Amino acid sequence: MRKIALLLGAFTILSFFSYGCATRDYVKQQVDPLVDRISKLEAETQGLKDCCSKADAAAEKAAAAAKQAEVAAEKSKKAFELQQKK
Repeated sequence: MRKIALLLGAFTILSFFSYGCATRDYVKQQVDPLVDRISKLEAETQGLKDCCSKADAAAEKAAAAAKQAEVAAEKSKKAFELQQKK
């Protein structure tokens, strides 16, 4: 009788622990939505990086245009001064 009770107890404990483990399918089911979200966030982040690099390029072009305008304004000022002296 003790052997049967011991075997039954061992079987109960083993069966309890076997149901506590996560299966591969369960883990995959839980992780797949997260992978999708992370992929979407990475795509959005890449889009923001592209946008920032375009904005930086536009800022550089604007700075170059401002320098050209400054040079042109200086030339115009000199030309106006020479015209006034005549």
